[in-house]
Amino acid sequence: MLRLLLLLFSVVTLAGSVIITQKQQVSIAQCPITYYTEKYTNVYTDVSNGRLMICFKGFYNPGKSNDCIQGPVIDKNQITFNIYQDNSLSSTIRQKLKLLTNDLKCYSYFSFLSEGRTTALKLYQFGTQTALGLQYSDYQQPGTGSTDYPRYAYTLVNNEQVHSVVASKAAVENYGDITGCRLNGFGMARNTVKSFPETCTTGSCSSAAVVTSTTCGDREYCDGKGSCKQRGLCTVTGPTVIDFRGQMNSVSDRCEYTLLQDQSTGFTLKANFLERRRRDVSFVDSVTLDFSQGADIQLLQGHRVLVGGSPVTLSGSVQTFNGVGLSKDQTGVTANISLGGASFSLFFDGTTAQIFIDVLAGHSYKGLCENSSSFSSSKLSSDSSCQQQYQEKVDNTVNCTAVTQQCNILKSPPFSSCNAVIDPQPYIAACTETLCKYPAVDGLRCQFLGAYAKACQKRQVNIENWETAAQCSSSTVMCPGRTCSDHEFCGQIDNSTATGCRCRAIFAAPYINSSSFGAPTVCQHNSASLTLVGCLLEQRGIDYSLLTLLDKTCKGQVDETTHLMTFNFTSDNCGTIVTTNNSQVIFTNAVTLKDKITRKDQAFIEFSCLYKKPEVNHVAFRIQDSPVVQTVVSGDWNHTVTMKAFADSMRTQMLDRSYQVQLNQKIWVELKSSGLDENLISTVTDSCWATNQPSSDSSQKYFLIKNGCANIDDQTVQVERNGDGTLNYFSFNMFKFTDESRDLYLHCKLQLCLKQEGNCIPVCSAQGKRRRRSAKYRQRDAAFLSMGWST
Repeated sequence: MLRLLLLLFSVVTLAGSVIITQKQQVSIAQCPITYYTEKYTNVYTDVSNGRLMICFKGFYNPGKSNDCIQGPVIDKNQITFNIYQDNSLSSTIRQKLKLLTNDLKCYSYFSFLSEGRTTALKLYQFGTQTALGLQYSDYQQPGTGSTDYPRYAYTLVNNEQVHSVVASKAAVENYGDITGCRLNGFGMARNTVKSFPETCTTGSCSSAAVVTSTTCGDREYCDGKGSCKQRGLCTVTGPTVIDFRGQMNSVSDRCEYTLLQDQSTGFTLKANFLERRRRDVSFVDSVTLDFSQGADIQLLQGHRVLVGGSPVTLSGSVQTFNGVGLSKDQTGVTANISLGGASFSLFFDGTTAQIFIDVLAGHSYKGLCENSSSFSSSKLSSDSSCQQQYQEKVDNTVNCTAVTQQCNILKSPPFSSCNAVIDPQPYIAACTETLCKYPAVDGLRCQFLGAYAKACQKRQVNIENWETAAQCSSSTVMCPGRTCSDHEFCGQIDNSTATGCRCRAIFAAPYINSSSFGAPTVCQHNSASLTLVGCLLEQRGIDYSLLTLLDKTCKGQVDETTHLMTFNFTSDNCGTIVTTNNSQVIFTNAVTLKDKITRKDQAFIEFSCLYKKPEVNHVAFRIQDSPVVQTVVSGDWNHTVTMKAFADSMRTQMLDRSYQVQLNQKIWVELKSSGLDENLISTVTDSCWATNQPSSDSSQKYFLIKNGCANIDDQTVQVERNGDGTLNYFSFNMFKFTDESRDLYLHCKLQLCLKQEGNCIPVCSAQGKRRRRSAKYRQRDAAFLSMGWST
């Protein structure tokens, strides 16, 4: 106790001793301190929960922000306060607190009894730097027991603890540097780093008490858990891509591109572009979610979805496929996916794709959504045909000045309520660039305005009643209940509000150039077919489900995938008209509307097939094998002739090599043609003759039939059917030539006949003489007969 009193007498008192027994404000203006960058000239002493509280912004209140020093336990509310001017401890303190660079000027002294021992808390001022000292005496108050254990003091900034000083041994003073820094209202000791997860801020307090901090960058936000994240919105509408940075560029071809690729997960989002009414303007047509593993997901026109190539049916409820949550409403299809801590949301309505990402900052992606000018590196199509450029005539119906005004509505109410959140300029540029080249049909103008409204909705800005303000329909569903094929797109029909599947420009060009509605007529022997393109008819306002041939019962067959309609007919049905013209046969028919009345252009598509008239053909047979079959080509007519020999009139017992034909035995020969329309054409056996040599021109010949009639000199010959259809047969009695030849060859000459030109059945005279027979025949004269071809 004596040492303490001697020490007190060696310093200069600036304020005089003050005894504090209750809450009290005390001035320290004669020795102000800098406490974590804040300069204070007053202190407010108080006791809370039995501990000394020395505060700087008012009396301590746990519910109110304040800067305080929380001292050790205080036995009774009696504090001795004084201010001293002394620099004798300057080197001692600076030796322990190396960051103090100034000399000690003065200090404020607070003495009190803590658990039976006199305890002192001191605020040392080193100019703009400050140190906190804490010491307790080695003298123990009688009757208090041993209390030789550490005393603690804590510095608080905004009620948050920053630093602590421990007096761990009696009569030994310990020190703490409380100069420090402040960041976001919180204190920091020198040479320390502090993180603030709720703001994703990291602060650093240097040795010179200079604070620096880092936080989330541009286009980033804090998730409140210490991670900076990045939100991005990419809009793909028509031919334009507005990337995450708000840059707009246009796709100029009809290829597939990468919109977004995450190399760490193998996920790629692709978009395919195709033309519509003009060949020089492309539109986003489909979007594909491509995974390195698992089934791909395709979002197509008409709100259709394919998973692994198979269609799926969606509703308003979320269904999960391959980890992707899919749902559909009347506006379009939404896909949500989480990969590697990142979340992706995709919306596609058939005209606009919008991609919203929420990922960790610094994560890199590739594709047009990251950089809308990276066409060369983002292109996926290897087929060079998709890159072909077309030059189209300028559309004189487009008024670019008016279009620009219409697109600039995005800077006016109600759209302007979102302008501060999402820059409308890229959307205006996309709208203007497209509509100055492409007609404002198929809801295209409203498509661009709707894309901006949808983007604002993603950023929590709902633009009320924009459809009314922009004169856009809020309920139009393009092509309800229709699925357009690959060569079609959904669009307006005949400048009306009605929508249907229209032909894409490149597909339609050959038909338009030839002023046709489909492919050329396919003509066959006695039939024809005509295929019409549904979208060519539909965009002319023709309901092709009502089309028929001249016979109204003959309808076309529609391919539900391609929407191609095919009409088939033959020469004798569906109202086909058959005419002849010199050397030609002509089949004519027409496609007409079934309706009794129409207020559109009458549909009448006439088509015909022309054939050469059948020519005379020579077919030679020799009787060695039965049956004998040969294919005959006559101009445009192809048919097969079969020749058979029989031993009975019913033609059931066909002759073969094992059958022994006797002289004068009656046999029947049948000639049958296949592959001809029996209603149109008949075959006529013009002549048949026998020779003893394979050649039909052999010098020795014997006629059985001549000019379609039986040889009047041979009464065994009977022509039983000839010219009535495609089946002819006749009979005769077997004979042999009187020379030494043992072979017999039979040759026939056939002719095709058009029934429209008259009766094809030959008219023959019944007069004639019978052929003489031998009186008898001998076994040695028996001969074996085979049938075969001889040409």
